[in-house]
Amino acid sequence: MTGSTSLFDLEGRLALVTGSSRGLGNALARGLARHGVRVILHGRDQAQLDGEAQAISDETGVEVHTTSFDVTDSESVRTALDDLLERVGVPDILVNNAGLQRRAPFNEYDPADWDTVLASNLSSVFYVSRSLTPAMSERGSGKVVNLGSVQSKLARQTIAPYSASKGGVAMLTQGMAADLARFNIQVNCISPGYFKTDMNTALWQDPAFNDWVEARTPAQRWGSLDELLGTLIYLCSDASAFVSGQNIFVDGGMTSVV
Repeated sequence: MTGSTSLFDLEGRLALVTGSSRGLGNALARGLARHGVRVILHGRDQAQLDGEAQAISDETGVEVHTTSFDVTDSESVRTALDDLLERVGVPDILVNNAGLQRRAPFNEYDPADWDTVLASNLSSVFYVSRSLTPAMSERGSGKVVNLGSVQSKLARQTIAPYSASKGGVAMLTQGMAADLARFNIQVNCISPGYFKTDMNTALWQDPAFNDWVEARTPAQRWGSLDELLGTLIYLCSDASAFVSGQNIFVDGGMTSVV
Protein backbone atom coordinates (compact mmCIF):
# COMPACT_ATOMS: atom_id res chain seq x y z
CA MET A 1 0.00 0.00 0.00
CA THR A 2 1.34 3.43 -0.89
CA GLY A 3 1.91 6.09 1.72
CA SER A 4 -0.77 8.40 0.33
CA THR A 5 -3.36 5.61 0.41
CA SER A 6 -2.46 4.43 3.92
CA LEU A 7 -3.27 7.86 5.31
CA PHE A 8 -6.94 7.01 4.72
CA ASP A 9 -6.74 3.35 5.76
CA LEU A 10 -9.32 2.54 8.48
CA GLU A 11 -9.06 -1.24 8.29
CA GLY A 12 -9.69 -2.90 11.66
CA ARG A 13 -10.57 0.26 13.60
CA LEU A 14 -13.58 0.33 15.92
CA ALA A 15 -16.31 2.97 15.64
CA LEU A 16 -19.42 3.75 17.66
CA VAL A 17 -22.06 5.63 15.67
CA THR A 18 -24.99 6.88 17.74
CA GLY A 19 -28.44 6.82 16.21
CA SER A 20 -27.34 4.26 13.64
CA SER A 21 -30.20 1.81 13.55
CA ARG A 22 -31.66 3.74 10.58
CA GLY A 23 -31.39 6.89 8.50
CA LEU A 24 -28.26 9.01 8.28
CA GLY A 25 -26.49 7.23 11.13
CA ASN A 26 -27.04 3.86 9.53
CA ALA A 27 -25.64 5.14 6.22
CA LEU A 28 -22.55 6.47 8.01
CA ALA A 29 -22.00 3.22 9.92
CA ARG A 30 -22.48 1.16 6.76
CA GLY A 31 -20.03 3.40 4.89
CA LEU A 32 -17.39 2.94 7.58
CA ALA A 33 -17.95 -0.82 7.54
CA ARG A 34 -17.36 -0.85 3.79
CA HIS A 35 -13.93 0.63 4.54
CA GLY A 36 -13.06 -2.16 6.97
CA VAL A 37 -14.14 -0.48 10.21
CA ARG A 38 -15.63 -2.65 12.93
CA VAL A 39 -18.81 -0.84 13.85
CA ILE A 40 -21.01 -0.53 16.93
CA LEU A 41 -24.59 0.28 16.05
CA HIS A 42 -26.68 2.25 18.54
CA GLY A 43 -30.42 2.75 18.89
CA ARG A 44 -33.35 2.01 21.19
CA ASP A 45 -34.98 -0.87 19.28
CA GLN A 46 -32.84 -3.95 19.90
CA ALA A 47 -34.63 -6.04 17.29
CA GLN A 48 -33.98 -3.41 14.64
CA LEU A 49 -30.36 -3.12 15.74
CA ASP A 50 -29.88 -6.87 15.49
CA GLY A 51 -31.34 -6.91 11.98
CA GLU A 52 -29.14 -4.03 10.80
CA ALA A 53 -26.06 -5.56 12.41
CA GLN A 54 -26.64 -8.81 10.54
CA ALA A 55 -27.26 -6.98 7.26
CA ILE A 56 -24.06 -4.93 7.53
CA SER A 57 -22.02 -7.94 8.58
CA ASP A 58 -23.38 -9.99 5.68
CA GLU A 59 -22.62 -7.18 3.22
CA THR A 60 -19.15 -6.19 4.40
CA GLY A 61 -17.81 -9.12 6.40
CA VAL A 62 -16.77 -6.86 9.28
CA GLU A 63 -17.43 -7.38 12.96
CA VAL A 64 -20.62 -5.55 14.05
CA HIS A 65 -21.75 -4.95 17.64
CA THR A 66 -24.80 -3.21 19.08
CA THR A 67 -25.62 -1.12 22.12
CA SER A 68 -28.92 0.34 23.25
CA PHE A 69 -29.36 3.33 25.57
CA ASP A 70 -31.12 6.68 25.87
CA VAL A 71 -28.67 9.37 24.74
CA THR A 72 -30.57 12.00 26.77
CA ASP A 73 -30.10 10.16 30.09
CA SER A 74 -26.57 10.64 31.42
CA GLU A 75 -26.77 7.66 33.78
CA SER A 76 -28.08 5.37 31.04
CA VAL A 77 -25.24 6.53 28.78
CA ARG A 78 -22.60 5.96 31.45
CA THR A 79 -23.84 2.49 32.39
CA ALA A 80 -24.18 1.30 28.79
CA LEU A 81 -20.79 2.64 27.71
CA ASP A 82 -19.01 1.20 30.75
CA ASP A 83 -20.42 -2.15 29.65
CA LEU A 84 -19.40 -1.51 26.05
CA LEU A 85 -15.82 -0.67 27.01
CA GLU A 86 -15.62 -3.90 28.99
CA ARG A 87 -17.34 -6.01 26.34
CA VAL A 88 -15.91 -4.65 23.08
CA GLY A 89 -13.02 -2.33 23.94
CA VAL A 90 -12.24 1.35 23.47
CA PRO A 91 -13.55 2.74 20.17
CA ASP A 92 -11.02 4.42 17.91
CA ILE A 93 -13.84 6.53 16.46
CA LEU A 94 -16.96 8.10 17.95
CA VAL A 95 -19.58 9.57 15.62
CA ASN A 96 -22.19 11.59 17.52
CA ASN A 97 -25.12 11.44 15.12
CA ALA A 98 -28.22 10.88 17.28
CA GLY A 99 -30.74 13.70 17.17
CA LEU A 100 -34.22 14.80 16.25
CA GLN A 101 -36.31 17.71 14.99
CA ARG A 102 -39.48 19.40 16.29
CA ARG A 103 -40.98 22.19 14.18
CA ALA A 104 -43.23 25.06 15.29
CA PRO A 105 -43.28 28.87 15.07
CA PHE A 106 -41.15 30.39 17.82
CA ASN A 107 -44.07 32.05 19.64
CA GLU A 108 -45.93 28.74 19.71
CA TYR A 109 -42.98 26.49 20.57
CA ASP A 110 -43.68 24.14 23.48
CA PRO A 111 -41.00 24.45 26.20
CA ALA A 112 -41.10 20.66 26.59
CA ASP A 113 -40.14 20.30 22.93
CA TRP A 114 -37.29 22.78 23.47
CA ASP A 115 -35.99 20.57 26.28
CA THR A 116 -36.31 17.46 24.11
CA VAL A 117 -34.47 18.96 21.14
CA LEU A 118 -31.63 20.35 23.25
CA ALA A 119 -31.26 17.09 25.16
CA SER A 120 -31.31 14.92 22.05
CA ASN A 121 -29.10 17.05 19.82
CA LEU A 122 -26.66 18.75 22.19
CA SER A 123 -26.60 17.23 25.68
CA SER A 124 -26.31 13.77 24.14
CA VAL A 125 -23.03 14.76 22.48
CA PHE A 126 -21.65 15.79 25.86
CA TYR A 127 -22.92 12.69 27.68
CA VAL A 128 -21.62 10.16 25.16
CA SER A 129 -18.30 11.92 24.55
CA ARG A 130 -17.70 12.46 28.27
CA SER A 131 -18.21 8.73 28.86
CA LEU A 132 -15.81 7.59 26.10
CA THR A 133 -13.03 10.17 25.81
CA PRO A 134 -11.38 9.34 29.18
CA ALA A 135 -10.57 5.86 27.83
CA MET A 136 -9.39 7.37 24.54
CA SER A 137 -7.23 9.81 26.51
CA GLU A 138 -5.67 7.00 28.53
CA ARG A 139 -4.86 5.15 25.31
CA GLY A 140 -3.49 8.34 23.71
CA SER A 141 -5.57 8.47 20.54
CA GLY A 142 -9.10 8.95 19.26
CA LYS A 143 -11.34 10.54 16.66
CA VAL A 144 -14.63 12.24 17.53
CA VAL A 145 -16.92 13.43 14.74
CA ASN A 146 -20.01 15.39 15.74
CA LEU A 147 -22.92 15.93 13.36
CA GLY A 148 -23.90 19.55 13.01
CA SER A 149 -26.03 21.07 10.26
CA VAL A 150 -26.25 24.05 7.95
CA GLN A 151 -28.42 25.24 10.85
CA SER A 152 -25.21 25.46 12.88
CA LYS A 153 -24.74 28.64 10.86
CA LEU A 154 -28.05 29.52 9.22
CA ALA A 155 -31.52 29.97 10.72
CA ARG A 156 -34.90 29.21 9.19
CA GLN A 157 -38.49 29.66 10.34
CA THR A 158 -40.04 27.10 12.74
CA ILE A 159 -36.75 25.46 13.84
CA ALA A 160 -35.13 27.98 16.22
CA PRO A 161 -34.42 25.36 18.93
CA TYR A 162 -32.89 22.99 16.37
CA SER A 163 -30.67 25.82 15.13
CA ALA A 164 -29.65 26.60 18.70
CA SER A 165 -28.82 22.96 19.37
CA LYS A 166 -26.72 22.58 16.22
CA GLY A 167 -24.95 25.89 16.84
CA GLY A 168 -24.17 24.47 20.27
CA VAL A 169 -22.75 21.31 18.71
CA ALA A 170 -20.37 23.41 16.60
CA MET A 171 -19.10 25.30 19.65
CA LEU A 172 -18.96 22.18 21.82
CA THR A 173 -16.77 20.66 19.10
CA GLN A 174 -14.32 23.54 19.46
CA GLY A 175 -14.34 23.29 23.25
CA MET A 176 -13.73 19.54 23.16
CA ALA A 177 -10.90 20.04 20.67
CA ALA A 178 -9.27 22.56 22.98
CA ASP A 179 -9.33 20.17 25.94
CA LEU A 180 -8.61 16.87 24.18
CA ALA A 181 -5.94 17.69 21.60
CA ARG A 182 -3.16 17.09 24.12
CA PHE A 183 -4.32 13.47 24.33
CA ASN A 184 -4.03 13.04 20.55
CA ILE A 185 -7.81 13.12 20.18
CA GLN A 186 -9.10 15.08 17.20
CA VAL A 187 -12.64 16.43 17.48
CA ASN A 188 -14.38 17.82 14.41
CA CYS A 189 -17.87 18.50 13.10
CA ILE A 190 -19.57 17.61 9.84
CA SER A 191 -22.48 19.91 9.00
CA PRO A 192 -24.67 18.50 6.23
CA GLY A 193 -26.85 20.63 4.02
CA TYR A 194 -30.16 19.28 2.75
CA PHE A 195 -30.07 15.51 2.33
CA LYS A 196 -32.95 13.15 1.64
CA THR A 197 -33.11 11.48 5.05
CA ASP A 198 -35.96 10.02 7.09
CA MET A 199 -36.04 13.18 9.22
CA ASN A 200 -36.51 15.31 6.10
CA THR A 201 -39.12 13.16 4.35
CA ALA A 202 -41.90 15.73 4.73
CA LEU A 203 -39.61 18.40 3.30
CA TRP A 204 -38.31 16.69 0.18
CA GLN A 205 -41.79 15.41 -0.62
CA ASP A 206 -43.13 18.98 -0.50
CA PRO A 207 -42.81 20.38 -4.07
CA ALA A 208 -42.52 23.99 -2.88
CA PHE A 209 -39.80 23.19 -0.36
CA ASN A 210 -37.99 20.97 -2.84
CA ASP A 211 -37.95 23.84 -5.33
CA TRP A 212 -36.62 26.19 -2.64
CA VAL A 213 -33.76 23.82 -1.72
CA GLU A 214 -32.75 23.34 -5.35
CA ALA A 215 -32.84 27.10 -5.98
CA ARG A 216 -31.02 27.98 -2.74
CA THR A 217 -28.23 25.39 -3.17
CA PRO A 218 -25.54 26.26 -5.75
CA ALA A 219 -25.34 22.57 -6.69
CA GLN A 220 -29.09 22.83 -7.48
CA ARG A 221 -29.99 19.54 -5.82
CA TRP A 222 -30.29 17.66 -2.55
CA GLY A 223 -27.29 15.75 -1.29
CA SER A 224 -26.91 11.98 -1.43
CA LEU A 225 -25.97 10.28 1.85
CA ASP A 226 -22.94 8.68 0.21
CA GLU A 227 -21.58 12.19 -0.35
CA LEU A 228 -20.95 12.55 3.39
CA LEU A 229 -18.65 9.53 3.51
CA GLY A 230 -15.54 11.13 2.02
CA THR A 231 -15.48 13.82 4.70
CA LEU A 232 -16.23 11.28 7.42
CA ILE A 233 -13.43 8.95 6.28
CA TYR A 234 -11.00 11.86 6.15
CA LEU A 235 -11.87 13.00 9.68
CA CYS A 236 -11.65 9.43 11.02
CA SER A 237 -8.30 8.70 9.38
CA ASP A 238 -4.65 9.57 9.98
CA ALA A 239 -4.93 12.08 7.13
CA SER A 240 -6.55 14.50 9.62
CA ALA A 241 -4.05 13.99 12.46
CA PHE A 242 -3.45 17.76 12.80
CA VAL A 243 -7.05 18.84 12.14
CA SER A 244 -9.23 19.56 15.17
CA GLY A 245 -12.03 21.88 16.16
CA GLN A 246 -13.24 22.32 12.58
CA ASN A 247 -16.79 22.44 11.27
CA ILE A 248 -16.90 21.21 7.68
CA PHE A 249 -20.04 22.05 5.73
CA VAL A 250 -21.07 19.42 3.19
CA ASP A 251 -23.88 21.40 1.67
CA GLY A 252 -23.44 21.88 -2.07
CA GLY A 253 -22.27 25.43 -1.41
CA MET A 254 -25.36 26.64 0.47
CA THR A 255 -23.54 28.36 3.35
CA SER A 256 -21.12 30.08 0.98
CA VAL A 257 -23.68 32.20 -0.86
CA VAL A 258 -26.46 34.68 -0.17
